[in-house]
Amino acid sequence: MADPPFEVATSDGVLHGHTAGRGAPALLLHGGPGVPDYLEGCAAELANLFTTIRYTQRGTAPSTVGPPYTIESHMEDAVAVLDAFELEQAWVIGHSWGGHLALHLAAAHPERFHGIVCVGTVGAFPEPLATLHENLRRDLAGDERARIAEIDEREEAGELTEGDVLERQAILWPHYFFDPATAPGQLTDTIGLECLLETSRSIEEHFELGALAGNLRKRVRMPALFAHGMADPLPVESSVDTAKHIRKARVARIPRAGHYPWIEQPGFLNRMLRGLIAQL
Repeated sequence: MADPPFEVATSDGVLHGHTAGRGAPALLLHGGPGVPDYLEGCAAELANLFTTIRYTQRGTAPSTVGPPYTIESHMEDAVAVLDAFELEQAWVIGHSWGGHLALHLAAAHPERFHGIVCVGTVGAFPEPLATLHENLRRDLAGDERARIAEIDEREEAGELTEGDVLERQAILWPHYFFDPATAPGQLTDTIGLECLLETSRSIEEHFELGALAGNLRKRVRMPALFAHGMADPLPVESSVDTAKHIRKARVARIPRAGHYPWIEQPGFLNRMLRGLIAQL
């Protein structure tokens, strides 16, 4: 049975999403940016712990909200979803870029969240993203490496197309997993190119400002869990170094898992969160 859908109208369009599970409310934020929501499997893993609320972020169908594509506008959407459900507080659970967005939300609106969970997150510092870039390309075959280099050059020249991004993602996809040979099919096959490029630019601008880590240290007093696959091409330091700036943060390293631990190690994230909730 499909998870019940919902719509949240904003001044710029409509956000489309789904709810599932039972328990304390939790806002789920998918990665990307510029892709549709793919967290159905993660929501199912947490269904006995939370009532999950997940939506496709602006810039990608079926949501119809368009630009601007900034961290600030994405935060406004997340708060609009909480308000639409009349939630004064909820947990926030983010994967990859969604974890980065969750960190900004926790720092900007700490009163709205019981706790924060970041899974394979882009943290408060830019250096791990460069390592991610290198790790994904490390084990490519010669022809794959050449094609990726061509696409990367097109991106640097400002000539990147949606087809380029999808082709690059298809080549790199298996290398997000502990065992690339057994990687599942891709979770998404569309991309909002403008959203991807503009949101990425906003992330870079915030990295240059360097304020996120300080804001986390000053403003975030809620429990925080960073769950990170030990085979994630995004290095675990992305979580570890960010967690040091949150007083009540813990880091859970997930063995034999890459960037999507609920796929490769089903049940692990549930157990980690169950333990955190029990301590609270």
